[in-house]
Amino acid sequence: MIAIVSAGIDKMSKATYKRADRVADQIRMEVADILMRKIKDPRVHDVTVTDVELTGDLRIAYVFVTTMETGDAEREIFAGLSKASGFVRAELGRRLSLRYLPDVIFKRDVSGPRGDRIMQLLEGLHGDSEQQQTPELPSGRERTADS
Repeated sequence: MIAIVSAGIDKMSKATYKRADRVADQIRMEVADILMRKIKDPRVHDVTVTDVELTGDLRIAYVFVTTMETGDAEREIFAGLSKASGFVRAELGRRLSLRYLPDVIFKRDVSGPRGDRIMQLLEGLHGDSEQQQTPELPSGRERTADS
C-alpha cells in the first residue's frame, strides 16, 4: 500500500508545475492587453511583453518588455512604463482574483538582441568553415593505409 501511495505522489509532482508560473502566464497576457488597449501615455508605444517572472510568494511581478526603439526613445518608453505601473497593477486587480496583488516592475528584456548576436556569430563561423577547404593531394597520388 505504501508503494502505491508514493508512486502516486511521484506521478503527481511530475505533472504539475508551480502556481507562480501559471499566475505569471496570466499576468503576461493581461499586461500585454492593458498596454495595448488601456494605456493612454504617448510615450508607451510599440512595446512587446515577452515574459513575466513572479516571486514564489506572488508579491512582485517582473514584467520583461522589449521595444524596437533605442537610446533616448527607449528611456522615454521605460519612464512611461514605470509611471503607469500603478495603473497596470490596479487594472490587474480588476481582472484577476488574487489574495495579494503583486507589485509590477518593468524590466528591459535583453534576450532578443543577445540571441541576434549569437546568430550572427554562428553564421560567421559557418561562413568561415565553408571558405576553408581541405588540401587535396596532387593528382596521381593516392593515400594508402601505410603512408
